[in-house]
Amino acid sequence: MDETLKLGLYLLPMAVIWAGYAAVGARRHRRAATAREAALREGLAEPMSLHPVIDPGRCLGCGSCAVACPEGDVLGVIGGRAELISPSHCIGHGACAAACPTDAITLVFGTEKRGVDIPVVSPHFETNVPGIYIAGELGGMGLIRNAVEQGRQAVDAIRKLDGIGKGDDLDLLIVGAGPAGFSASLAATQHKLRFVTIEQDTLGGTVAHYPRGKIVMTAAMRLPLIGKVSLGEISKEALLDFWQDVERRSGVRIRYRERLETLTPNGRGFEVKTTAGTYRARAVLLAIGRRGTPRKLEVPGEELPKVVYRLLDPEQYCHRHVLVVGGGDSALEAAASIAEQPGSRVTLSYRSEAFARAKEKNRQRIEQAEQSGRLQVIFKSNVKNIDAQQVCLEQEGKLIELRNDDVIVAAGGILPTPFLKKIGIEVETKYGTA
Repeated sequence: MDETLKLGLYLLPMAVIWAGYAAVGARRHRRAATAREAALREGLAEPMSLHPVIDPGRCLGCGSCAVACPEGDVLGVIGGRAELISPSHCIGHGACAAACPTDAITLVFGTEKRGVDIPVVSPHFETNVPGIYIAGELGGMGLIRNAVEQGRQAVDAIRKLDGIGKGDDLDLLIVGAGPAGFSASLAATQHKLRFVTIEQDTLGGTVAHYPRGKIVMTAAMRLPLIGKVSLGEISKEALLDFWQDVERRSGVRIRYRERLETLTPNGRGFEVKTTAGTYRARAVLLAIGRRGTPRKLEVPGEELPKVVYRLLDPEQYCHRHVLVVGGGDSALEAAASIAEQPGSRVTLSYRSEAFARAKEKNRQRIEQAEQSGRLQVIFKSNVKNIDAQQVCLEQEGKLIELRNDDVIVAAGGILPTPFLKKIGIEVETKYGTA
């Protein structure tokens, strides 16, 4: 056979393969570019928390990061380089960084436009105040799996401190019984530390305040005393039931409805005053989350009993006119859940022009509820006053009066930053830095 013909027969399949590869790459490029343009157009270009930054000089454009992301379509390859195409969908899994073969991805907090206050901690979660540790959401790690791991690792470091197991003081006081605090309590039990865990509310921390039926995105994790636990995508109720069962089986005792008031060094460790008494402990682990005190509207009528700051049970709002205030996931989830109740009429008021801080799934629920006529969204609006029968909103200079039975303010919380600074903990505002 002619050598030229042989070469042609060899190269033809390769050419077909490369042509197919190029066509697939071009489709992915167009899809990613379209998603990025949509995010920019809709004002959704700011990531909510921990998120990846890609070094274009090291990126190969292989797309491993995009494939690894559990949230889907957060990253894409444009022009041969990976980019964050749907920033507001990113919730900081970090799977992208682990999947990158060239270490081109760095996980950071905040952006050039929006700073995020993060306490400064060591790799062992100790703050600049020796003996005070921070784990979980307060330190910027909101994912349940990672918060659980941080609580475990923090206790592993604390149990090696000088003075542990000596004297009459507690080895450790744990503040908070969310994912990080509960994991730390199990670890402290496992290592036979003398400890007390206080929680101002109930087991679960922030998770316990999610709306009824909310799906909690979690993954396999390792709980002290229990071992590896594979939960997958489960509801808030199922996760809390699991934790309550672990609490019973492990014998861990948590002092609920007890709130931290002051924390003072005493030479050997710390004297901690709570609403129920005083403790002395060698170390303190703060696992108090970032909810803080609910942010109020500061408008006339907000003191009325019909105004609340979290949703517990959507069914209580059947056949009622409800105003939900806010634009984050909590607000959207509350509004969508109430809109599904028989006879309810829901208005969602948000001061900005787009839901830049909410997940795509929640935005879709709002759009569907709006299309069905069960809910109306009023962007660029603020509450002016509240009375027993109605509420008054202001939108670009125009006053809007609405019949109203209930108001749910889901405008976030005032972070515990002032408390941290008061006890000497260094807090850094991150503007797109690790």
